[in-house]
Amino acid sequence: MASKKKYRVKLSTAQREILKELTSSGTIKVRVYKRARVLLLSDEKRAGGGRSGSQIAEEVELSLATVQRIRRQFVQEGMAAALNEKPRSGAPRKFKERDQAKITALACTKPPQGHARWTLRLLAEKMVELELVESISHDTVDKVLKKTNLSLI
Repeated sequence: MASKKKYRVKLSTAQREILKELTSSGTIKVRVYKRARVLLLSDEKRAGGGRSGSQIAEEVELSLATVQRIRRQFVQEGMAAALNEKPRSGAPRKFKERDQAKITALACTKPPQGHARWTLRLLAEKMVELELVESISHDTVDKVLKKTNLSLI
């Protein structure tokens, strides 16, 4: 027994025309194009009704979850929300410019006793030891130093 669609997409004539224009213009972002295609293929007012989520996902090359999310956004928030992604906050920067300056400054100092020069791992360990940062990897130290064109070699 087939399950009923939770979010049914029923486009108005005007909405359908806007989506058709978008998908045929050739000047929109791929993400917007795919979202518009999902809505057009989901439209229950078209001949034969809307396609299943899995059919659309395969045709538009998206996951089923993405197709369902686009449908939900259309029903709950409207066409603009379904076509345009919400801004992603991303993870906050772990190291501010001040922390990066501390790494660079430390790399310019005399290496610890018993060492001829600073290594990336030594710098990372010293930053934590001095409680300048809570944690840091040698890879991060490398990236910071590369930005300043400072080489340990």
